[in-house]
Amino acid sequence: MALTSIFEFLPENGAPQQLFILLHGEQAGLEGIEALATALRAAFPQGAILAPMDIEADGHWYSATGLTEENYVERVDAAMPELVTFVQAAQARFGLSAAYTAIAGYSQGAVMALQASLPKYDLAARILAFSGRFASLPKHINHACTLHWLHGADDLIVPVQHAVAAQAWLTTLEGDSTIDVASNVGHDLHPILIDRAIERLQTCVPLRSWRAALGLDQSAPQGVTLH
Repeated sequence: MALTSIFEFLPENGAPQQLFILLHGEQAGLEGIEALATALRAAFPQGAILAPMDIEADGHWYSATGLTEENYVERVDAAMPELVTFVQAAQARFGLSAAYTAIAGYSQGAVMALQASLPKYDLAARILAFSGRFASLPKHINHACTLHWLHGADDLIVPVQHAVAAQAWLTTLEGDSTIDVASNVGHDLHPILIDRAIERLQTCVPLRSWRAALGLDQSAPQGVTLH
């Protein structure tokens, strides 16, 4: 897999202050990804927004044929090296570290984004997972990374229970995450979830920042159901 940026938005003036990497769903569909990019560009005009894709592949980040809980992590990890190379090259290009990087993914792209949050990759400070799940619940997490789960309540492909269970598990590991569930939404990068993602990016203060600044033993933010 050789990733190429299928589109990129750069600031009209000045150097980028944030880096956003957007990961498509199955079959390289751009549905929703372009809408997310447009929303990010409006909210963060000084951000660089890139969407990688393997233009010679079938659009899947990893094969879903014969996919099981036992081989899930192996398949996702096998797809990670090219993504790591792409993100690190973009960070070097713009002079931005992981602390200024956000990775947003939809469906399979969300699985990849969540894998990128693990300590062994340490690629971003924010992860936006739309209709996604962990390949396997992690034993260790990157406490410098905040995860935002955004899911449809009626998702039949990746049931919302995966996100709910993962967010609860992250809480036990003192991880930093939020979860937002949209009623009457299925496996979809829905506009209401995109709007919520922008709000999370603009207003959510990482748990570690509260603890460092105020000395609080604060629990992870509670989930919200969107209507």
